Parts: sequence; C-alpha cells; structure tokens
Amino acid sequence: MERTLSIIKPDGVKRGVIGDVVKRFEDSHIDIVAMKMLYMTKKQAQGFYAVHEERPFFDSLTDFMSSGPAVVMVLEGEGVIARYRKLMGATNFEEADEGTIRRDFATDIEKNVVHGSDSPESADFEINYFFNSFEIVA
Repeated sequence: MERTLSIIKPDGVKRGVIGDVVKRFEDSHIDIVAMKMLYMTKKQAQGFYAVHEERPFFDSLTDFMSSGPAVVMVLEGEGVIARYRKLMGATNFEEADEGTIRRDFATDIEKNVVHGSDSPESADFEINYFFNSFEIVA
C-alpha cells in the first residue's frame, strides 16, 4: 500500500470544506490513516516548503500556510499518490478538470484548498514532518 500526505490548507478550513474534501476521499476509496488539525508557525511552514525556498512565491506561500489552521492527513491506498493528485486537480484551479477539489473549491492559484505529495520520496518526507509512527493507524 502506498501513502501520501494531504493538507487541507487554511483557506479550505476557513471556508468550511473539510467535510467535502474528506467525503471525496471516502467516495474514491482512499483510506485516511492519520488526521489532525494544526496551526503552523511561519518557521514550520518554511521547513515544510524548504524545497521551494529559492522560488519567488516562497514567502507568500509560507505566510499563507501559517495564516490559519490546516488539516493534515495521511492517505493510503493502491497508487494513492497519482489518484489523489488527479482528485486534487491542477495547481491553477482555472486549469483543473471539472469535478476536482481545486476546480470546485479554490479561489486562486495559491489559495487552492489542498496540498498533496508529488512522489513517494516527498510523501515520505512530508508524512514524517507532521506525524510519528504512533499517530498512523496501520
């Protein structure tokens, strides 16, 4: 079984779409094996997104991700990384397919409701950034 990290970003939490996003996982037969709500500090957001440190959007992204609570989850299933990325939709919600989370709930390219790991390597780093082994139901 493959695992990936999912984040419902502060805009999704603030707009009350946590249940809508979780329902899409359930409808897609994606298992949630860990979940918690947290409020990242700017430093924690910078550590999580360190891979983007040289990008022009880094400060804006980390300001946004530390602007309110987020829900972090570990998702599990066969091919879950690719399946979840398809369910999320394109980063730019205007380019996302109809029926995807971002197309249905995002308001701009940064406030696009969800984050998901893009590879097994990033999933491993991201899951371990937020969860220890005792917090994941295996």
